[in-house]
Amino acid sequence: MTQTPLLLALDLTGTFAFGLNGALTAVRAVRLDLVGVLTLGIVTALGGGIVRDVLIGSLPPATFNALSYLGVAAAGALLAFFLSLPLERFAVLITIFDAVGLSVFCVTGASKALEFGLDGVQAVLLGAITAVGGGTMRDVLIRRVPTVLSSDFYVVPAMVGAAVTVLAERMGIYGLASALVAAAVCFVIRMLGLRFNLYVPSTPRRTSRRDGEASSSAAENE
Repeated sequence: MTQTPLLLALDLTGTFAFGLNGALTAVRAVRLDLVGVLTLGIVTALGGGIVRDVLIGSLPPATFNALSYLGVAAAGALLAFFLSLPLERFAVLITIFDAVGLSVFCVTGASKALEFGLDGVQAVLLGAITAVGGGTMRDVLIRRVPTVLSSDFYVVPAMVGAAVTVLAERMGIYGLASALVAAAVCFVIRMLGLRFNLYVPSTPRRTSRRDGEASSSAAENE
């Protein structure tokens, strides 16, 4: 199935944003050489889309059908590598580019799932997988607990953006405007979550007996 121009444009935008984000994360979290930075940038940019395409049977994945994906991902990674020092001063850029990639990929993932005849629930799930898959692979490679598993308010915005995409398609109004609205909804929710320190509920931490004794001793000494 041939990608529509809208889906391709959004996909390439997300690919560049995640390529840049993955490389910036690599430079900031672990000091890697050029090959390492390129690898993490490309994995971040393309990993989620590859997983999506394999799951829906779009083979070979779009990444291997068009060199533009690899080229755009590599361009983002190279930009981060050569401008790493000035970019490191603006830590918020990493967060912004991550949110952009998350927002775009949840829309393209859901859109492609719908094009392949999947229902709404499956499309929402695949939109979220597309959005968080590459970042999860990146975090595993740098030995960090993936953001999506650490109770961060990360996957929820992606699922909401994908759901808006599905709703627009079901209403017959899906196009450039609705795709941008869906991406904007995801972006705003993600940034609000960071601004107000929102988290998905997690299980309460159990205080061990040793920790309790230590706290009691500290209180007695005060």
